[in-house]
Amino acid sequence: MIHRMRHRFILALALAGIVAATAAAARDYQLGRLKIDHPWVRPTLPGQGAGGAYLSVHNTGTAPDRLLGGSTPAAARVEVHEMRMDGDVMRMREMPALDLAPGQRVKLEPGGLHLMLTGLKAPLKLGDRVPLRLRFERAGEIDVTLQVENQPVPSADTHKH
Repeated sequence: MIHRMRHRFILALALAGIVAATAAAARDYQLGRLKIDHPWVRPTLPGQGAGGAYLSVHNTGTAPDRLLGGSTPAAARVEVHEMRMDGDVMRMREMPALDLAPGQRVKLEPGGLHLMLTGLKAPLKLGDRVPLRLRFERAGEIDVTLQVENQPVPSADTHKH
């Protein structure tokens, strides 16, 4: 009896590990020599018109590329944005594109570079999955899924660019 229970417990742990590995792998994408990791977006409040989306892009190739933006059925527009401190004032601006040098990994994260989803059609709820098509100058387009999740905002002490 104990042996059977231990065997079931070990099988349950193995299955949980497989499910977790599959979920993690499903959050990574590849388009040619570009690797896109962990796309996510924060939940929004009813009536909130915009939200920030985050991910990282690693250009493993030998040619440069550029992230031009994207599209999603969840919002009217997807724009590349930059946020930075100008003295004591946080400034945000749209960028025409984000350069991806060969061998470079670029992180889009809270408090820095990000994708701005403007004209949200409905609130983004914790646990939802939002389709997003990313558009690159050379590599073309790829469909990814944004997971709606809470992640901590980096503090001024730990955030570096």
